[in-house]
Amino acid sequence: MDINLEYYKIFYYVGKMKSITLAAEELSVSQPAVSQAIKNLEEALGSPLFVRTPKGVRFTTEGEMLYSFVQRGYEYIQQGERKFKEMLELETGEIRIGASDMTLQFYLLEMLEQFHRCYPGIKVTVTNAPTPETLKHLQDGKIDFGVVSTPIISKHDWKIEAVRTIEDVFVAGKNFGELKGKTLTYAQLEKLPIMCLEGTTSTRNYVDGFLKENGVVLHPEFELATSNMLIQFAVKGLGIASVVKDFATDYLKSGELFLLEFEEKIPKRKICVVTDERIPMSAAAQQLLNMMGKDK
Repeated sequence: MDINLEYYKIFYYVGKMKSITLAAEELSVSQPAVSQAIKNLEEALGSPLFVRTPKGVRFTTEGEMLYSFVQRGYEYIQQGERKFKEMLELETGEIRIGASDMTLQFYLLEMLEQFHRCYPGIKVTVTNAPTPETLKHLQDGKIDFGVVSTPIISKHDWKIEAVRTIEDVFVAGKNFGELKGKTLTYAQLEKLPIMCLEGTTSTRNYVDGFLKENGVVLHPEFELATSNMLIQFAVKGLGIASVVKDFATDYLKSGELFLLEFEEKIPKRKICVVTDERIPMSAAAQQLLNMMGKDK
């Protein structure tokens, strides 16, 4: 049965207002137009829907049954429109983000704090994973965008925007004081107890790649899941940790750790926001992206 849905909208308002005149006022259309729409619907269905009374209209038995379904459907649509508007106005909504420990701690957390103050009704879900896994989540459509560190194996439909600069360093603690203030070669690391992140991270791959270009291959004594754990191991004097400098900042200031100096520094790299341009961005996610700064 192919019936103009506008007839059902008019039917809903006539039933709700119990009056053709009041329904016409509510819809901002003429009374004859409402009467004609109801007549057309009745003819299409093959049965009267209303009985005219001196005070307005009342349902027929069939009309009352039909209204019980139309009312639920139309009011559900109205509810959907309200929710849709709330999402566009950033009153409600959800953002799904992928981030590594580093990008979450040293960039994203501050952004989320600012965003939450402005838009407390938006739910934010952060999937914490290394860069390669985060990019896989983006490719699979499980997140709206990823906040990751370079190097990034780029896809042609990804937009990659650098938002912060980071630096990879080696730090040591109390048991390696003889190295403090000396200028080392990276080859000397091969003879020292080195501690690194596990091999699935972009940080580990980047540092290993740089060292390999310099003819150096490390065989770590410890491979840990997080940079924070590497720092704790370094403070205890268990080895020399390969970390992003931000993780060590407080310990460098306190003197618990010191930087190893080399003839050549490891080139700095970036924290980047990566989006998939094939996937439409929600209003909430787009607003958060707008708040994120350019490369610092």
